[in-house]
Amino acid sequence: MALKGFACFSILLLSLFASSIRSEQTKEFVLTLDHSNFTETITKHDFIVVEFYAPWCGHCQKLAPEYEKAASELSSHNPPLALAKIDASQEANKGFANEYKIQGFPTLKILRNGGKSVQDYNGPREAEGIVTYLKKQSGPASVEIKSADSAAEIVGEKNVVAVGVFPKLSGEEFDSFMALAKKLRADYDFAHTLDAKFLPRGESVEGPVVRLFKPFDELFVDSKDFNAEALEKFVKESSIPLVTVFDSDPNNHPYVVKFFDSPDTKAMMFVNFTGATAESLKSKYREVATSNKGQGLAFLVGDAESSQGAFQYFGLEESQVPLIIIQTPDNKKYLKANVEVDQIESWVKDFQDGKVAAHKKSQPIPAENNEPVKVVVAESLDDIVFKSGKNVLIEFYAPWCGHCQKLAPILDEVALSFQNDPSVIIAKLDATANDIPSDTFDVKGFPTIYFRSASGNVVVYEGDRTKEDFINFVEKNSEKKQTSHGEESTKTEEPKKTEETAAKDEL
Repeated sequence: MALKGFACFSILLLSLFASSIRSEQTKEFVLTLDHSNFTETITKHDFIVVEFYAPWCGHCQKLAPEYEKAASELSSHNPPLALAKIDASQEANKGFANEYKIQGFPTLKILRNGGKSVQDYNGPREAEGIVTYLKKQSGPASVEIKSADSAAEIVGEKNVVAVGVFPKLSGEEFDSFMALAKKLRADYDFAHTLDAKFLPRGESVEGPVVRLFKPFDELFVDSKDFNAEALEKFVKESSIPLVTVFDSDPNNHPYVVKFFDSPDTKAMMFVNFTGATAESLKSKYREVATSNKGQGLAFLVGDAESSQGAFQYFGLEESQVPLIIIQTPDNKKYLKANVEVDQIESWVKDFQDGKVAAHKKSQPIPAENNEPVKVVVAESLDDIVFKSGKNVLIEFYAPWCGHCQKLAPILDEVALSFQNDPSVIIAKLDATANDIPSDTFDVKGFPTIYFRSASGNVVVYEGDRTKEDFINFVEKNSEKKQTSHGEESTKTEEPKKTEETAAKDEL
């Protein structure tokens, strides 16, 4: 009887133990937020990271296990760092997506002081990188250097660090430096010290001064201008190499990201780094970059073998290498294919003097365009969309986008329903292979759908993706263009161009 009782007790213990293991295994460390608890949760945290996601988003699904793993590790940090998520595709939660200007999924935000301070998360997307980045972000915006050893550790040989040297850790200059450190901490490293003798490079200087250390060009540069705007410009511009290198070396990748984030006009030369003329091309290109320093023109040189993504984005061909392509802030592009050493300087000057015609990335205009949904390319956009005098519903898509593939047969049915109405065109444009006028169409994800009426009113489509909803939308917004014969408009409602779009499906 006692043995039987012991056996029952053992089974009970094993059951409880197994239950405990199951509970431990299923515990989620990422906080799940929605409209009912979002504000309350944010306000009670001094530091919290929020992922805005959609369940169907492939990038979100890939991030999920890494984000959960990071949340688990950071839960034991002192103090614990909270990671949360909110399904921003749910109707009840869309207000938060609008409030934080979410343009695509997943988007991560770092919220401090109960949500009073909001910062973009610009760190890695794998667990170890997330943990390292957030531990750093949760600490002080600028670290004090108190010895030569700590300076060597913080500055190192390969880091870009802005170090403020001050006679005292107070005053207008110190406050300006710390304010900038807090503002730019997501993308730049800051430190400060009372003694410049601790610093690893450069002569000792009297503060206040900011010395920016970097592993390229002149290795360090000083500035004594503590005006907020000037100081920010100094840090940003000094943190990018005179000529950014785009190749397979991961040490160069952070500078490539900053290069493309720069608001400057971007000059990019792509060459075969192992080619016979590579060094002479790069040397001359650097001369041109030096002579144009400070003139709002950023320079990059890329290895053609490592730049296939850029080639696809700009619509370039291997046969055009070596080449220079310049992209302006308004997204216009200028191309010099098969450039030679002695042409680099004169062509860049011609561009600056307005003597170079813009280059347009476009697929060939189809010889036949008889399918229900008309194919539009950059070279035919004007004729089919802007100058046709028709009501055009146009989808901007990517061939690899699953949501675009799912939408294709629905748009075919919509087009067939309007086949007897010559005033309506249903169209599609491959946004990965054709340039798009960004001042008219804001395409940040796929699919993005716009409607342009016969008289030129533009509106983004944000309705459900059913045949009936598309048809109703087109009928509601269609109009007849005013003609020289006095034909009256038959529009039922005049839409206005929408400036902001909802979060898109896939980035």
